[in-house]
Amino acid sequence: MKIYLIAIGSKMPQWVTHAYQDYAQRLPRECQLVLKAIAAEKRTKNSDLNKIKIKEANKLLAAIPNNCRIVALDVQGQSWSTEGLAKNLNTWMMSGQDIALLVGGPEGLTDEVRRKAQQLWSLSPLTFPHPLVRVVLSEQLYRAWSITANHPYHRA
Repeated sequence: MKIYLIAIGSKMPQWVTHAYQDYAQRLPRECQLVLKAIAAEKRTKNSDLNKIKIKEANKLLAAIPNNCRIVALDVQGQSWSTEGLAKNLNTWMMSGQDIALLVGGPEGLTDEVRRKAQQLWSLSPLTFPHPLVRVVLSEQLYRAWSITANHPYHRA
């Protein structure tokens, strides 16, 4: 199974790239994490933010590989504990279907993206900067995998 992290934002600080890659490389081939970074639309003080959100949503949807289960990260989504994520990861792995995790831009996701998603997942009621989301996602996916594989990384 591949997990595609499809996220708006292509220019990340070096620490984000290193941290993301560290956790992504720890995952085994049967649970491979693949980043698809999509350039954010240019924003100015006079930008129509709704139009930008729609353009970015269209880019996200176009980047989803065929036959993926779509999981959109959204503050309105369901909040999972690490153990809950591990259960979801196990279910995803058993389905034989690839996963597309969608992370919108600063204005979030459109209703269309939410409707197309089979699951809505909220990392937290807190608002995180987008670079940090990539690091948290990759680490939590690795931790969830370690739980399903009885690997000693997770100690709870």
